[in-house]
Amino acid sequence: MPTLPGGWSDWSFAISPEAQKVFDAALKGFVGVQYTPLAFASQIVAGTNYCFLSKAKVVYPNAPERVVELFIYQPLEGTPHITHITEVKP
Repeated sequence: MPTLPGGWSDWSFAISPEAQKVFDAALKGFVGVQYTPLAFASQIVAGTNYCFLSKAKVVYPNAPERVVELFIYQPLEGTPHITHITEVKP
């Protein structure tokens, strides 16, 4: 189904190489929590917004895993960056 201009795409549970590259670049140097993408959606704006449904695990022994929505903005030029992270409540 086509996405309306400015609207979010459907969720994809196959992380595309392009989406993985954005995810990796935005999290480069990020410490303390390990994020693993499970699915993503995107929104074309002046650049691209990504929302990654991700596992999150604080880096310490026996830390519980959580599920979060991790939002990343990829500007037309420049490095992608995290805009916010929201925990998904059960």
